[in-house]
Amino acid sequence: MRYTEVMTQTSELATFGAGCFWGVEAAFRKLDGVIDTSVGYMGGHFENPCYLDVLSRITGHAEVCQVQFNPAEISYDALLNTFWRIHDPTSLNRQGSDRGEQYRSVIFYHTPEQSKAARQAKIKLQDSGHYPKPIVTQIEPAGAYWLASEEHQRYFG
Repeated sequence: MRYTEVMTQTSELATFGAGCFWGVEAAFRKLDGVIDTSVGYMGGHFENPCYLDVLSRITGHAEVCQVQFNPAEISYDALLNTFWRIHDPTSLNRQGSDRGEQYRSVIFYHTPEQSKAARQAKIKLQDSGHYPKPIVTQIEPAGAYWLASEEHQRYFG
């Protein structure tokens, strides 16, 4: 099922891929100002992928967490800070023991402002010297978001 965005006038969307979506979602759910989260797939070329499709590496999708947030309570920059903190952005298509393009480090932006903020944050982090290796995080426009099945939602509570 293709996910339909339900937004209010006081909320925005952010979408991040940083390895297995279960842990990513758990990290964002803890933040004040986050209204809701869900996990699914973005960035591929296959209609309505299921978990096994994505796991088989035939779809090109990344496992992602989509975050609905209130920008009056939490900024996109604060969400970016969490994104950088919860994974290794220098690891290409791998986070911990999870391997494959579905676990890539990626920011899918929904607005030109998000694109600019993500690119500036990536440059700033790379220039900080915190990581000795290059940051490989991809920054791409958000596309179709395919919601993962119910058993994957809020897996860690």
